[in-house]
Amino acid sequence: MQRKKSLIECFPDFLKNAKKKGLSPATLEKKEQNLKVFAEWLRQEEMENILPAQLQKKHFAKFRKNLLKKGLKETTADSYLQTINNLLIYSTKSDAESDVQKIVNHYFQTKGYSLEEIKKNARKRKIIYSRYTRPAKDLLHLAGSVEKAKKAIDKVALWANSRNLDYAIETVFKKWPEINKLKPREKKKKPYYRGDPMVWSKSKQKWFVINSSGDWLEFAGKEKEIKWIEEE
Repeated sequence: MQRKKSLIECFPDFLKNAKKKGLSPATLEKKEQNLKVFAEWLRQEEMENILPAQLQKKHFAKFRKNLLKKGLKETTADSYLQTINNLLIYSTKSDAESDVQKIVNHYFQTKGYSLEEIKKNARKRKIIYSRYTRPAKDLLHLAGSVEKAKKAIDKVALWANSRNLDYAIETVFKKWPEINKLKPREKKKKPYYRGDPMVWSKSKQKWFVINSSGDWLEFAGKEKEIKWIEEE
């Protein structure tokens, strides 16, 4: 599983995204300065590895108190907190989108697509990606993690494919109450002798071979010569 980025490690992507939004150089410089001060404080508090989801209100309050002790105005301190809050919103949204994307991609991989084919078809609009993000997000919420969502899709895919049934991400919701009981249908095997089908006669307790002319010939070979082939 891919390691989650710490809050400090999210800074570069956050600033890059802010730049894409067309913010002025002065505003970007101010945000970068705010984050630099915040990073220094996190290191002083030995929280340089804290994850976005672990940051709490008490941390905001403690950082604000630290800024005020340095002589900053309340409005200035609040601007620092606003930058951090924007960072949290961005990082949380990015993580959620990343997890949803993993689930959508996995769904298409169970359909036989490679990751490159998925990206190519999405660019060409052969796959309307947005159509699948909502059910994938709902599945993530239902399953509780990306890995559990993937396993649920795998179970439904095996179950459906063994029965020549189509399936969608929504199928996982319908089958959720019985998800752990879903099993792929076992393929039946039929006996053949030298390419011709065989039939067991209960009345005569013997094997018969049906040749190309449709004649039933009593099997006179050895049992090890019988080949069991799975039905298509």
